[in-house]
Amino acid sequence: MSRDNDSYSRSMAFVAILVCLGMSPLFAQTIVSSLHNLSTTGSGTIKATTESEICIFCHTPHSSRANSPLWNKGKGGMTYTLYNTTALNASVNQPDGSSVLCLSCHDGTIALGNVISRPTDIAFTGGVTTMPSGNTNLSTNLSDDHPISFIYSASLASADGQLKDPATITPPVGLENGKTQCTSCHNPHDNVNGKFLVQTRQNSALCLSCHERDYWTSSTHQSSSATWNGSGTNPWFHTPYTTVAENACENCHNPHNAGPNQPLLNYNTEENNCLACHSGNVASTDIQSQLAKISTHNVAGYFLIHDVSEGALSLTQHVECQDCHNPHATNSSSASAPNANGFINGVQGIDMSGNTVNPIQYQYELCFRCHADSPSKPPARTLRQHDQNNVRLEFNTNNPSYHPVAGVGNNPNVPSLIAPLTESSIIYCTDCHASNGANSPKGPHGSIFEPVLRFRYETADNTEQSTSVYRLCYECHDEDSIKDDESFAEHKRHIYNVDAPCNACHDPHGVSNTQGNSTNNTHLINFDLNIVSPRNGVLEFEDLGTFSGKCTLICHGENHNGRTY
Repeated sequence: MSRDNDSYSRSMAFVAILVCLGMSPLFAQTIVSSLHNLSTTGSGTIKATTESEICIFCHTPHSSRANSPLWNKGKGGMTYTLYNTTALNASVNQPDGSSVLCLSCHDGTIALGNVISRPTDIAFTGGVTTMPSGNTNLSTNLSDDHPISFIYSASLASADGQLKDPATITPPVGLENGKTQCTSCHNPHDNVNGKFLVQTRQNSALCLSCHERDYWTSSTHQSSSATWNGSGTNPWFHTPYTTVAENACENCHNPHNAGPNQPLLNYNTEENNCLACHSGNVASTDIQSQLAKISTHNVAGYFLIHDVSEGALSLTQHVECQDCHNPHATNSSSASAPNANGFINGVQGIDMSGNTVNPIQYQYELCFRCHADSPSKPPARTLRQHDQNNVRLEFNTNNPSYHPVAGVGNNPNVPSLIAPLTESSIIYCTDCHASNGANSPKGPHGSIFEPVLRFRYETADNTEQSTSVYRLCYECHDEDSIKDDESFAEHKRHIYNVDAPCNACHDPHGVSNTQGNSTNNTHLINFDLNIVSPRNGVLEFEDLGTFSGKCTLICHGENHNGRTY
């Protein structure tokens, strides 16, 4: 809703006169009992020592500032540090309009009692002059406050994609000459909603007057009735509300005094905005304890590297909660592999062809953001015959072999599979990479087994075989089947007698078709060069058909000269 400057000024002046003259009892009651009553009758601790007039601190019927609603304070002429983020599509300029009037007190630079209609400043109790430090003193640094004095146009809403068309914004929220100002959210004369807001912020009704986030109406953060158990840090330190749904946007965001350098988040340290609730004190899932384990997605190891506007492909190595989760979209809906479930709903990723997808359809597309074509990903953990560190290439369904993450596997005979798994099954990345422990929340947050594995998987040579050391494999592959040599006649000898790890021969992700072929690299065969070495320059496995093959190599000092099985 746009307001004409002259009509707005006249209406504000008329309201001010009515209040001062006591002609609007209901309106007067709201300002008289509010903290904006700075007279001796004020209910707050900040008030005048002798001045009894209520409106004089802002308005005067005579000799007021020109072009303002009978404004009784001078203009400070301050230069402000403005809000800025890479996600901001608006052009934010120095405050103007009614926002300048609000800041004449709330930037802390002009004495509260400095008014045009008095020859000297009105004295305040306790020697107060300017706005005391605290949440109401915004200072001249507005970088941690909701932006003001920018043109809110239909073109801005279209470019942003998350803002309502200004034509659809209805009172009591409004624009001033097409701009968002302090008065868009605040009515200085009415404190019915608290903080002089024009509308309740319960369930973020005020925020949603202008903002419309994709997926929000189906998000858990929009509907959850979870409450704080009183332990740790109060997650809702700046609101009076007690459930996730009631706090809505303000679970994470603070329109004033937010963490600097961030999009109005409560905390500057990115993960703290999530862990305030996801520590077991609000959400039932305790992610914080998972992140304290030895192997994690180390969100604490990075600070201010993640950018809200960054693309799907990670160009600079980092990880934050919001790289994998969209807090406006996440929900508890389930899915079957390879489809993405609700916990990673609404995030962007990289598809099997290396292209950006937004949002993802499959879980592995999220993992590909960092573990595929990213130039800054960590090195491979095993030095292999066909060295590969791009999981997008390793899981390609055109490969000679791969774990069935992106599609059904190409081996029709896997007798060791444990039901309900079959040769037609598809699995998730998180079937292997996830938090360990029976009651741990799902997802690759943290584990005692590296690299963020659900169960133990030893890769060191001469590891004494037991059910526990290869528990990760035995979750899907029957140990007795392996021991009985149902698929490979030498499994028992290699694992139980020689103490060779599974990893010595098998690459758990897959062998890229750009490096391997269907003769030498079926069954995930891709030798660990720390354990296996060439014989006379030849290092080779040859597939000879169902459950048969031939190896030429040296392993544990034993010469395999075209040895068949």
